[in-house]
Amino acid sequence: MDQFTPVLWPLILLPAQSLAHGGHMSAITLLIGQILAFDRSPFADDPQGAARLHEALLIENGRITALGTAQDLRAQAPQATVTDMGTHLITAGFVDAHVHYPQTAIIASWGKRLIEWLNTYTFPEEMRFADPAYAAEIATRYLDLMLAHGTTTCASYATIHPASVTAFFEAAQARGLRAVAGKTCMDRNAPDGLRDTAQSAYDDSKALLTRWHGVDRLSYAITPRFSPTSTPDQLAALGALWSEYPDCLMQTHLSEQVDEVAWVKSLYPAARDYLDTYESHGLLGARGLYGHAIYLDARERDRLREVGAALIHCPTSNTFIGSGCFNLAARMAEGQRVGLATDTGGGSSFSMLRTMAAAYEIGQLTGTALHPAQLLWLATAGSAEALHMGARIGNIAPGMEADLVALDLASPRAIAQRSARATDIWEALFPTIMMGDDRAIVGVWVAGKAV
Repeated sequence: MDQFTPVLWPLILLPAQSLAHGGHMSAITLLIGQILAFDRSPFADDPQGAARLHEALLIENGRITALGTAQDLRAQAPQATVTDMGTHLITAGFVDAHVHYPQTAIIASWGKRLIEWLNTYTFPEEMRFADPAYAAEIATRYLDLMLAHGTTTCASYATIHPASVTAFFEAAQARGLRAVAGKTCMDRNAPDGLRDTAQSAYDDSKALLTRWHGVDRLSYAITPRFSPTSTPDQLAALGALWSEYPDCLMQTHLSEQVDEVAWVKSLYPAARDYLDTYESHGLLGARGLYGHAIYLDARERDRLREVGAALIHCPTSNTFIGSGCFNLAARMAEGQRVGLATDTGGGSSFSMLRTMAAAYEIGQLTGTALHPAQLLWLATAGSAEALHMGARIGNIAPGMEADLVALDLASPRAIAQRSARATDIWEALFPTIMMGDDRAIVGVWVAGKAV
């Protein structure tokens, strides 16, 4: 068998940051590899120059304390435990801004568009989450799969069952993850056994919020599924809850499919547009996460940009369910905040690498060839910023939480033979973005601990 030797690209080194000393020193890890850190958004200008490579970083108490050369950091922290990843590329852990963990077992289900897909696959599966033991089983399965694909943070929908939220948070807490979740609220256009009420949605969400929001690394998101499955009274109740707890996130779906947009118009005839069904009930704000957002008119785009809300791009889902093409370049050019997501299980992969590849392919269909730096930034810092966690996760810098992933850019052989011909780090990374899977994931750290 042919052997392919990965290339170690010349490093652009920054001066090492000083390591704070004081009192008793805790265990310190020195991590060596090709460490990629963003200086700025690659959508601003010159994507190629938006990031720098470092040789090493120091981790203490779950946080990055220094970046620099291996020699300098060894001298700074001679007591550090050394993990040498060789030529592997180390980035911030992937951040998945929109998933449905209860759909784990039905991922890649055949042949339905959105409404049929919900009725045929999603709703029957979500009925099973009335059983707390089943919810715990799937939460464990999903988070294990997520970590195996290099994702260290996600924002997930649960089901209408409060126990489904508890199961997810308990599993995330046990793994030390920074994670977001919320009880999905539906009081119409859903089967018996999957509907709550305006009052119970408010009460259950408030109880879960007060129990979990801000505990360890967990955050709560108020979660109306989408306008067709909520009455105006329920949307208003959840809007009132958000006004009481404005530091929470709010997640929902917006303008995913053409027939869905028409359905919303029939259900809310007085609304100016789809976004107005949320806006008029107190569910439009800077901490709102609006999944898909493909078919927006000018007013909707203007309002979303004005309030600083986040649009969550779900490319594998948009193609798998036949929703359409989100015009990422146009949304970024007009100043929108955009995150990237798998949308498990309407999305057809748990992998953010595959999600980046799909984003690239859709970009080509909408007239823009996204640079590898832009794709990686969307899957890390961009999604972290969408979740209002950009100061904590999504990049590698002193003070940031040490959620990290190491990528083998020469796995498997088909990728190795292409990356061996690369002339810079971006050209070496791009084949892994386009063809990589969990085999490329050779290391994952959550709050500085290898998993």
